[in-house]
Amino acid sequence: MHNKLTPHPDLPIDLPTAERLAKAVEHYGESTVVDHSVALMRGKNAGKDFLLYVGGRHALGILEGAPALYWPELWGARALLHVWNDSAAPYVVVGLNNEAWRIREMCAKVVMLRKLDVAPKLVKATTDEVPRVRVAALNALAEQGREQDIPTIVVRLRDPDKDVRRAAQQARDAIMTRLNLPKE
Repeated sequence: MHNKLTPHPDLPIDLPTAERLAKAVEHYGESTVVDHSVALMRGKNAGKDFLLYVGGRHALGILEGAPALYWPELWGARALLHVWNDSAAPYVVVGLNNEAWRIREMCAKVVMLRKLDVAPKLVKATTDEVPRVRVAALNALAEQGREQDIPTIVVRLRDPDKDVRRAAQQARDAIMTRLNLPKE
């Protein structure tokens, strides 16, 4: 029994993410791509073709019956690194608390790129159980952290994960430089 999905040949499933999303914008328009990305982040169905645009060849597995897990939500968040309007901001902020760590990490990256002013939520994410989430939160805090966030960041200088320690040092130094604070 043949159970493989054959996508339309015009769908650019083998292109890199940025190029696939540029094609999605050409096809749907920027606003619709953002809306569909948010729909995926919310666990909604944005259509098979759109899933192939954001997930590429990997999305074929889901469309052929593999468990979706968190992948469509992650792809929706990742798309917001490439296509944006401010209507997506509240959903990215909510994503910082998603049960899937990859989505929390990606939302912290979107927060940093899109300069969403959510330092208190990022401070909370510096204590996430997953080191990659802590690193992403610290990287975003480097861009927007406040003086009162420095003590929390300094705690991460003793984190068991070396990447977290490095990100904490860089975040602390960036905030101190940005705010013109004296070096310790």
